[in-house]
This record gives sequence, C-alpha cells and structure tokens, in this order.
Amino acid sequence: MNALLLRTVLTLGLLFAVLNVVLTGLQYGFGSLPLRFWLAQLLLLPAMLAPARMFPQAAITRPYLQRAGLFALGWSAPLAVYRLSSDALRPDFVAAASLLSLGVICVLFGLIFAALRRPPEGE
Repeated sequence: MNALLLRTVLTLGLLFAVLNVVLTGLQYGFGSLPLRFWLAQLLLLPAMLAPARMFPQAAITRPYLQRAGLFALGWSAPLAVYRLSSDALRPDFVAAASLLSLGVICVLFGLIFAALRRPPEGE
C-alpha cells in the first residue's frame, strides 16, 4: 500500500470517528455516551485499512457493476462501524433494519463512486 493511500485511509478513518462522535454526542449528549461507543470508534481505523486495497482495484476495473461492487465492499466495513455504533444507542434499535439500511447505503456509495471513478479510456 503506497503512502498516499495509507494517509488517505487513516485520515478518513479519523474523520469518520470525529464526525460520528460529534453527531452522536449532539443527539444523545456527550456525557451519556457509553464506553462501548467510544471503543467502537477505535475500530474505524482497522475498518478503513482492511478494505483499502479494494479502492485502487475498483478504480481500474472496467465493467461498471463489478467496479460498483468493489467500491460497495470497500465502504461496507467502515460504514458498518459508523452506523451500528450510533444506531445501537437508540432505544428502538432493530438490528435487521439497521443492517438493511447499511446495505442500501453501501450499494448507493458503490454506484456513485463507480460512476465518478471510471478507468481511463486507453487501458
């Protein structure tokens, strides 16, 4: 993994963690966030690192649906930590509904990134 990709992945992981803490803290109150929520934010860094190799591969994949699938899989782990750590704090938490919405978001991210990141025509 090159240095630029590693820096980008770690920066995005930290940005996701900060964003999740701020938004969830504003919603539930920072003092009432349980320890498991704070510890779950530490999972964002490995969740960003694990699928990081999918993004360069997806960027050079020609078929649109395969490219979208790779992008969706790449976003699935970090978005799962992001969504589930805050969704689990809700008193009416339903795991199936949360996972379904996570799947829809990952598919949408995959389709959008596949449209935006097309491989060069000459390859």
